[in-house]
Amino acid sequence: MRTYRQFSAVYDRLMEEMPYSEWMSFARQCWSKYGIPKTVVDLGCGTGNMSIPLARSGFSVFGIDLSSEMLSVARSKWDEPPGRGYREEAGTIRWLQQDMRDWELPQPVDAVISFCDCLNYLTEPEDVTAAIRQTYAGLAPVGLFLFDVHSPKQLERYAEDQPFVYDEKDVAYLWTCEYDTDRMEIEHSLTFFIQEEFTSGSGSGRSLYSRFEESHVQRAYDPSWISQQLTAVGFEILHHCADFTWDKPNEESERLFYVARKPE
Repeated sequence: MRTYRQFSAVYDRLMEEMPYSEWMSFARQCWSKYGIPKTVVDLGCGTGNMSIPLARSGFSVFGIDLSSEMLSVARSKWDEPPGRGYREEAGTIRWLQQDMRDWELPQPVDAVISFCDCLNYLTEPEDVTAAIRQTYAGLAPVGLFLFDVHSPKQLERYAEDQPFVYDEKDVAYLWTCEYDTDRMEIEHSLTFFIQEEFTSGSGSGRSLYSRFEESHVQRAYDPSWISQQLTAVGFEILHHCADFTWDKPNEESERLFYVARKPE
């Protein structure tokens, strides 16, 4: 499972280039076609980079994440004044610390999203099945479940292309990967250096760097197996596509998208 400790403090800085606008566009296209929801669960919401724009667009959002640290950052961001371009009559957010394998709400919701490869952090098949089953239970009839996962090929690419280095004045990291071919599982090992201001006894300031380490494990699953788990619990698969398009996946696809609907 995903755990963020000090990582939560620098998460947004390191995720600036992530395609949040493309995830949002994908969701809106689906909802325009199959029905615009009123209530949305953002499963694995992290620091709220999808939850907050949705709420400020008028949706009633439940941001669910296992990490209390990530949720704390999300709450702080939600409390900040919104930027220009949002409706005055915004929606709402309720932040909940829950496990995506057994999340629950008092009432069913119209839609569930789980983007940014959240399901890849479930490293046992039974955990993926549990998350899918619980999502089915939490949806209202004709509710939509939208999610993406890394393809097995993409995890291989990470291992082939490592190491990755990020080097700025105030933050730097070294990211290495170890890939288990049999399990289609990758361990990301990250070492961070974060600049902190230090004042000496004389009152003069200088910069020091704090070092901390994080380890995150992801596992890829055969796409047909994921489809089988969805249909086994009762979902109707409306789309299986790739890389923010409506095209069918191929051997080079990086992100696999699923659009599933709970029958009426």
